[in-house]
Amino acid sequence: MSFFRRPDYHSEVSDFLDELKAKNPKLEAEQRAGRALLWDQPLVREVWSEYRAAQVSQQAYVYQAEMHPLHKPTEKLSDKPTP
Repeated sequence: MSFFRRPDYHSEVSDFLDELKAKNPKLEAEQRAGRALLWDQPLVREVWSEYRAAQVSQQAYVYQAEMHPLHKPTEKLSDKPTP
């Protein structure tokens, strides 16, 4: 044992979780079953490839809106004739 080793620390949260698991031994199995419903599903490669193909590439500057095809830019100030 090291001279500098501190005693094992258990936080209040760790104590609470240990107590909760002791009261309900089926809790962890129920959590795993709930996770399996949504997350532990097999990957369908056809759907994933369709998802990737449908993505739109991002613009260089995200916050700039695209111009409408019929939009005509206004004249520049330097192009106007001076009176």
